[in-house]
Amino acid sequence: MKYRLTQYAHGGGCACKIPPGELEAVVAGLIDTTRPDDLVIGLDDGDDAAVVRIEGGQAVVATADFFTPVVDDPYDWGRIAAANALSDVYAVGGRPLVAVNLLGWPRDTLPMDLVREVLRGGLDVAREARCHVAGGHSVDDPEPKYGMAVTGLADPDRLLRLDAGRPGMPLCLTKPLGVGVLNTRHKATGEVFPQAVETMTTLNAAASRAALERGHGCATDVTGFGLLGHLYKMARASGVTAVVDASAVDYLDGARAAVRDGYVSGGTQRNLAWVTPHTEFGEVSEEDRLLLADAQTSGGLLVAGEVPGAPIVGELVGRETSTLIVRR
Repeated sequence: MKYRLTQYAHGGGCACKIPPGELEAVVAGLIDTTRPDDLVIGLDDGDDAAVVRIEGGQAVVATADFFTPVVDDPYDWGRIAAANALSDVYAVGGRPLVAVNLLGWPRDTLPMDLVREVLRGGLDVAREARCHVAGGHSVDDPEPKYGMAVTGLADPDRLLRLDAGRPGMPLCLTKPLGVGVLNTRHKATGEVFPQAVETMTTLNAAASRAALERGHGCATDVTGFGLLGHLYKMARASGVTAVVDASAVDYLDGARAAVRDGYVSGGTQRNLAWVTPHTEFGEVSEEDRLLLADAQTSGGLLVAGEVPGAPIVGELVGRETSTLIVRR
């Protein structure tokens, strides 16, 4: 019997995140204003991972990420979830060292043979990243969930962070957008999109390394809050306005058709609602707005600075009337 994993969960991938506005309201009172000096990156701006300075001129990077199935194939889901969790380390300029699995499984509903394939996919991607996988934790869960908690190392004086953007910096996006709408179509119809799986399983290691080698210090990965949501957080943290050239953004084949056919997740719609009060869209179409807010899973890095091979999709400018400006 072939099981469609996406049918056993209410959402899929990073599109099932708690909406950004609700999440910020929850953590607002938890930020420690007397943060110790060794906590280099914490809760302040919502960076992708925590960074703590340790002895020997190094820093420890810590993060965790897990989600419900984004594709039906268990091996591919494991690969995607692992690449997505590792991405948070790359997004702050770190190198992953060790990961532990996080697994929720409806053991009375889905066979345990599928779990082996999920874990095998995660292990294969971790090996590609030269990151050890050492155990983890599992629970009996009504919905299948998988991800990793990852620990890495970084140079505390050479990090990629949200608050380091300055006017005049170009914005480069290292992966095309559109996996959200394609995954939504896959969940609804069973159609398979190899181009989406390929981009979601591609590590952001090379992009992170290239950004650091060129001396850049501001970046984030584009995941559940979409390009506009993550860029809004960057612009807000850096005290600048971000201008996006919608015509310069690359999209996966089939993404526009998926939007036109109505395969837009609730997460994407919530992303767009969240950024709209802070954005000047001008004459940009609703289709483009949805694609720019599309909830990505294991998306690329958005870097304030040029990255070889990545298109320039906008720039950071001085503070204007809105935090985001989208043009064509």
